[in-house]
Amino acid sequence: MKNKRQTKWKGRTILFLISQCITLFGSTLVQMAIVWYVTLNTSSGAWVATFSVCSYLPQFLVYFLGGVWADRYNRKKLIIGADTAIAAVTLVMMLAMPYITEESLLLGGLLVMSMIRSIGAGIQTPAVNAVLPQLIPEDQLMRFNGINATMQSLVQFAAPAAAGVLLTISTLRSTLMIDVVTAILGVGLLSTVMIPKQERTEVPASVFADMKIGVRYAFSDYLIGSLLIVYGLFVFLCVPAGFLAGLLVSRVYGDTYWYLTAVELVGFAGMMVGGLLMSTWGGFQSRVKTLLVGLAAFGAMAIGMGLSKNFILYLALMALYGVALTTVQTATTTLIQENAETSM
Repeated sequence: MKNKRQTKWKGRTILFLISQCITLFGSTLVQMAIVWYVTLNTSSGAWVATFSVCSYLPQFLVYFLGGVWADRYNRKKLIIGADTAIAAVTLVMMLAMPYITEESLLLGGLLVMSMIRSIGAGIQTPAVNAVLPQLIPEDQLMRFNGINATMQSLVQFAAPAAAGVLLTISTLRSTLMIDVVTAILGVGLLSTVMIPKQERTEVPASVFADMKIGVRYAFSDYLIGSLLIVYGLFVFLCVPAGFLAGLLVSRVYGDTYWYLTAVELVGFAGMMVGGLLMSTWGGFQSRVKTLLVGLAAFGAMAIGMGLSKNFILYLALMALYGVALTTVQTATTTLIQENAETSM
């Protein structure tokens, strides 16, 4: 009976992770294609920075609301709804592109699309993170978070290569279609996964009151509050560098899709190795030590990449940078899942 229960939760978890990897592939491919298109067609740091803000700021702002909704409403429906909305706005942009003749209008349309996609991700991501502890026993969280990181890194490893090939032999419009197809496949698979009923507690009538309770809870716990602050600063500082890395490569090493593809492939390969490392090794006995070592390694690799003038050395540092990034993300996620109340 025990083996049967284990098979059930493992099977559901793998199906859930595969469904999210399918949609992630399409989203990552489109994200890479848009940033590279803007980078190579404008060579403008201002445009790249604008797209970075439009891709992440709405997601950050909506996260608070998304977290409350993930506690109040059916998480599976939230994930499916967000995925469907992202695919719909991408499809609308794809159909409109032949009628947009001015470059500035096309860039404006891509900006609006990026903002709406970012809002959808802000709703989807908290729901996905909240579903995992529902599916996975607590003593298996670090291992399965590592497996999840490996699967996502493998998908993200393949997506830039696919984006580079598509943009070289085809158009940005054709690339957008991939996201629509992967969303249909991912949503279809997720709809077959049975997710255990989530715990519900008494909630305030007001969503903002609920958000206030969540923030108060987070910062009433020293460990969780510290983790959120450290990880928030980490993301705030590394996301702009990640987006501007493409501009750095195009200016210093060469302005072709293949240079950009090589950088992304090596970075995601490093993340994939980091995921495999965390799923097999599991980190130090102290989760906090694992996080601190990951942060130190990440910072050292970032400094080295900024100073490097040799492309091969840059790629080697990028690979180690990816390993450190996955270590930080996996340790942080596991610490929060292990120490936060499920209802929160």
